[in-house]
Amino acid sequence: MHPFRDAVEARDTQALEALLAEDVVFSSPVAHKPYPGKAITAAILRGVLRVFEDFRYVREIGEPDGRDHAFVFRATVNGREVHGCDFLHFDDDGLIDEFTVMVRPLSAAHALAEAMGAQFAQIEAEAAGAAAAGA
Repeated sequence: MHPFRDAVEARDTQALEALLAEDVVFSSPVAHKPYPGKAITAAILRGVLRVFEDFRYVREIGEPDGRDHAFVFRATVNGREVHGCDFLHFDDDGLIDEFTVMVRPLSAAHALAEAMGAQFAQIEAEAAGAAAAGA
């Protein structure tokens, strides 16, 4: 099993953050712009772990030593079943430098957008705190 999948399924936010490159770019299915940087990406992922219920990966796609991986998942958000995929690209150091999420169906994407919107003040505060601590 891939270390990323291990970290997510264990809900180990420290291990998950350790896999992120400083210059990682997170692209969300419910935001119009990507989020650059490790602090905001880690905070978003912590928020996602708070809103997803019954989260589980159902498939991994990619070569063990490859730089591109896809992780197909299922979860529930506010009673809506979510089908999705995390598309990851790893840099030369083996860290995630691109993280793109896709979800379906549309009703689930709306539920996710609403749930994450409710989290976003906390996400921004966590990211600002992490950025200040790192400075």
